[in-house]
Amino acid sequence: MLENLHAVLRMHQIGIVNLLRPRRLLRAAVNNARLGPQAALIMKAAAEHPDLPAVTDELGTLTYRQLDEQSNALAHALKKLGLPDRSVVGVLARDHRGLLLAISGTARAALRLALMNTGLAKQQLAEVVAREKVRVVLYDDEFADLVDGLPEDIPRYLTWGSGPVPTIDELIAAHRSTPLPPPDQPGGFIILTSGTTGLPKGAPRTKVSPLASALIADRIPFPRQGAAVFASPLFHSTGFGSWTVGLSLANHAVLLRRFDAERILQAIDEHRAQMLVAVPTMLTRILALGPDVINKYDTSSLKTVFVAGSALAPELTARFHEQFGDVIYNVYGSTEVAVASVAQPAESRRAPGTVGRPPVTVHLALFDDNDKRIDKPHVHGRVFVRTGIPFEGYTDGQHKQVIDGYMATGDQGHFDDEGLLFIDGRDDDMVISGGENVYPVEVENLLAERADVVEAVVIGVDDDEFGKRLRAFIVPTDSSARDPQEIKEYVKASLARYKVPRDVVFVDELPRNATGKLLRRELPTGPLNEA
Repeated sequence: MLENLHAVLRMHQIGIVNLLRPRRLLRAAVNNARLGPQAALIMKAAAEHPDLPAVTDELGTLTYRQLDEQSNALAHALKKLGLPDRSVVGVLARDHRGLLLAISGTARAALRLALMNTGLAKQQLAEVVAREKVRVVLYDDEFADLVDGLPEDIPRYLTWGSGPVPTIDELIAAHRSTPLPPPDQPGGFIILTSGTTGLPKGAPRTKVSPLASALIADRIPFPRQGAAVFASPLFHSTGFGSWTVGLSLANHAVLLRRFDAERILQAIDEHRAQMLVAVPTMLTRILALGPDVINKYDTSSLKTVFVAGSALAPELTARFHEQFGDVIYNVYGSTEVAVASVAQPAESRRAPGTVGRPPVTVHLALFDDNDKRIDKPHVHGRVFVRTGIPFEGYTDGQHKQVIDGYMATGDQGHFDDEGLLFIDGRDDDMVISGGENVYPVEVENLLAERADVVEAVVIGVDDDEFGKRLRAFIVPTDSSARDPQEIKEYVKASLARYKVPRDVVFVDELPRNATGKLLRRELPTGPLNEA
């Protein structure tokens, strides 16, 4: 109870709620309980700040009043389909107003929304739609070929572009914008996991705690009625969660349908954006533009770079801070646990590589392979999280391991003497070579420090003598000598011999999914002459 009170006070301090306006607070809480946070927060912002910009995309800007009214009209149209409450609607869309309208409109129509990954293959989409029991599909026209693989009896509507099926713009224009009676309970939503090891799982959220915003914003400074540029896709938890918190602060979401590094800088300059939401590989591409291009744009308004989704190399943090100032807030979490910890700029500077400390209502713990808690610093263990946003289990019936209320993240990590958390790698990434345990991230971070390395990843491959050996895949700069032996000598000078990659492979790019996560399973593990 005391912890929840602390979370409420933090929300008041941040500006998410106003404890001095109890009637507004009660109305918002009731709407959240019946509609879910996204629709409820859009309604709240439309009532309090109707003329503020809510979203800007390639089509222009919608105010909060316009976003609210168009959400109502779409909800009326969806209601006419006659689906039972909490039927699942799938949306396959990039970042633009159509996706926001789908999120808000389905909630008002008491339907459950499944946010589909834009990187799904045709067969994967069909399997996910069948597993999640999707009854209607909303999609961008560029994904028409993928949607053609779905059963013909599933109604479909376009969220962007034109084609042989109706658009949601046509649905909105044909229906009134008055509010619908709120449902008895929210439809909820389903976010897919990244699917880095196979078909993405569905992680449902039927009810979201009102304290969830405090969990995300506690250690990350969000603008208030300011602009945030979203490079990370909203169909995944990083973009989705940060956009939701932004709604509670009546922020202006600047959306780009496709990532373009220079266009991101232009958007920050044009909208005086105070926040950027991104994944680490996007920061790499922004820096790759070089000072001449970067300095064409005024990015002095930027105060917060919310980074999540995959490991952030200390070297990348340092280079980005050198160019843009101390702005990176490195977020460690997952679809299942939301935000587990945040490294603020001062912590990243003091302890390079840390993912920081947990926010309010979140607790971290390490357990060994025998499920015994680890209390000492610098001892590696499995990372577990206890959070104020309980995980409901996957839609396929599976669940993460839970010990004493703490849920497994699937990662290995350790704490330092100050209690800062470090992630050593995924449980299944650890390589045992010649009887020694090797965490690839240590080697990857060292390689990333080289001026001639853009990105690096290290995996284990089969070896007749050692059981496993290390193989490094490196994206080099144009000036790189591409000398494998030089790379090996470099690692050998800093790390133990068993951590030196036996193989060094230079590649043009690393395989990643639509959210920027590295797909290690797609890296060749066989003999190099067959790779």
